[in-house]
Amino acid sequence: MEKKQQLHRQVVMMRQSLFDQGYVDDQFVQLEELQDDTNPNFVEEIVTLYYRDSARLISSIEQALERSPLDFDKLDNLMHQFRGSSSSIGARKVKAECTQFGEHCVGGNGEGCMRSFQRMKREYSALRKKLEAYFQVARQAGPMDTASRSN
Repeated sequence: MEKKQQLHRQVVMMRQSLFDQGYVDDQFVQLEELQDDTNPNFVEEIVTLYYRDSARLISSIEQALERSPLDFDKLDNLMHQFRGSSSSIGARKVKAECTQFGEHCVGGNGEGCMRSFQRMKREYSALRKKLEAYFQVARQAGPMDTASRSN
């Protein structure tokens, strides 16, 4: 029983650090509120779908960035899709980099797009590692109420 309580405390601390470090925003809480006893892994499933689907968008953006001249309208459209997906899971830092990328597209700044894209991929990867670790500990800990954000 003590092991379970320890795991639950670890889950709470890991979850809070996701917010404290700015990786996720309140949209993540809204996803958690949709999770219940009939679908206890709802958030993890949604995040898994996000990572599966976003791989295609990232690949499309990479291909578009390799073309010359750059099609800023196409790049902006692809990044807009990616920003929407990231927003739906509350990926705050990823979404911010997507917004920056879009501003570079509007300005016709290819170098800025490349830098923003690299930063976005780093944030995307860092969030993935943090969420994978969080979900792994959460599965070990078992069901708990995570629908409200503690401050």
